[in-house]
Amino acid sequence: MAEHRHLTVLTTTDSEEKARALAAGAVEARVAACAQISAPVTSVYRWAGATQTEREWQILFKTTTARYEDLETYIKGAHDYDTPEIIATPIVAGSGAYLAWLEEETRPAG
Repeated sequence: MAEHRHLTVLTTTDSEEKARALAAGAVEARVAACAQISAPVTSVYRWAGATQTEREWQILFKTTTARYEDLETYIKGAHDYDTPEIIATPIVAGSGAYLAWLEEETRPAG
């Protein structure tokens, strides 16, 4: 199996303002090249022994496997949930030009 060098990483939060802040912070820190915020979704989940239903905003980050740990650390530090959703999915194929741009934009400054 080929090694995957690029990822999408999903998280959610409970307001559009928080989603925008998480997205902008990740791009500014160069741990993600891009972040897309989806319109509100309804999440149904168990928490603290009870079924919860909440409106949330999804943020889909585009990054490299080399920057994943830094992105996860950023999300955990910037997020206000006790246990934020952080799910990484490999990008198995994509436009060469786009993936090159993704790598360039997530390269640490310096």
